[in-house]
Amino acid sequence: MDYVWNTLQNLAGQTAFANLYWGNYVMIFVACFFLFLAIKFGFEPLLLVPISFGMLLANMFPGIIAEGGLFHYFYLLDEWSILPSLIFLGVGAMTDFGPLIANPKSFLLGAAAQFGIYSAYFFAIAMGFSDKAAAAISIIGGADGPTSIFLAGKLGMGGTLLGPIAVAAYSYMALVPVIQPPVMKLLTTEKERKIKMEQLRPVSKLEKILFPVIVTIVVVLVLPTTAPLVGMLMLGNLFRECGVVKQLTETASNALMYIVVILLGTSVGSTTTAQSFLNISTLKIVALGLIAFIIGTAAGVLFGKLMCVVTHGKVNPLIGSAGVSAVPMAARVSQKVGAEADPTNFLLMHAMGPNVAGVIGTAVAAGTFMAIFGVF
Repeated sequence: MDYVWNTLQNLAGQTAFANLYWGNYVMIFVACFFLFLAIKFGFEPLLLVPISFGMLLANMFPGIIAEGGLFHYFYLLDEWSILPSLIFLGVGAMTDFGPLIANPKSFLLGAAAQFGIYSAYFFAIAMGFSDKAAAAISIIGGADGPTSIFLAGKLGMGGTLLGPIAVAAYSYMALVPVIQPPVMKLLTTEKERKIKMEQLRPVSKLEKILFPVIVTIVVVLVLPTTAPLVGMLMLGNLFRECGVVKQLTETASNALMYIVVILLGTSVGSTTTAQSFLNISTLKIVALGLIAFIIGTAAGVLFGKLMCVVTHGKVNPLIGSAGVSAVPMAARVSQKVGAEADPTNFLLMHAMGPNVAGVIGTAVAAGTFMAIFGVF
């Protein structure tokens, strides 16, 4: 009888119930809530589903992220900046830079939206974070998860802040349709939202081939630290546009992209154990990310209003909000808000210009911080 009793006690001691505390149950609830948002409302499901499931597993079995655990080796690929760079390769292979080439002024809107990043940097320092931690946190304002992970890893934040930074960045990417519209409507008039923009000019195949080559040469010569992100982004786009490596384009934009998303999402989610996530620093990171994202959206819209005045009403300010680099979600939000004011208004292609410019702008911001801190 004693043998049976001891066996049952040993089995009970091995269950997750015997080793969890209240914080783990909170994080399990958060994971389920994120899954609900992804599945029910379609908020960035390709990212939020694996992140949420990784979060769920890690809070029931913390050993999965410990050294020797399955996700530990996935996570090393995040820290070494391998997975974020491969994500950029896939994004480049999936993205049409035609709207940006047809309207180079979109670069200005993409640059304006990065103001949220630099403002968040100073806010983070004011809230007590070190300069490197502040830089890693501030990139959340670009709503670019891979760049946030890349910079946090390069600045040595992998052991402490990378998880909360990545989850905050991807959460705001998913919540773009919720966060941006109120800011856009607050800063624009109905008349401005109804502005119809002229159709973009056709872009030749030669222009599309030269664009990734020229951007790589110019950006990397000026800021070599951007080479891993900008270089991979433009390589993927060159695959797409040159027309002679269709197999590479298909692999980069489909199979490879989705494999990397699974590895990156689950490994990032697995870092959000209750012990590492439920603390004051994480709450500060989430708050700073939201502030940065709102400021970036507002700066893009306000610069769009300035361009509207300068061009005598030819630019709809709504496309400025797409300057954050959540591709293509931010551009779709610009289209949606414009269509609410005038159902015949079609802003999607115009908004894609600032949107892809924002991807480049966020990578440049990350490279700038790396150069400041002497990190390569």
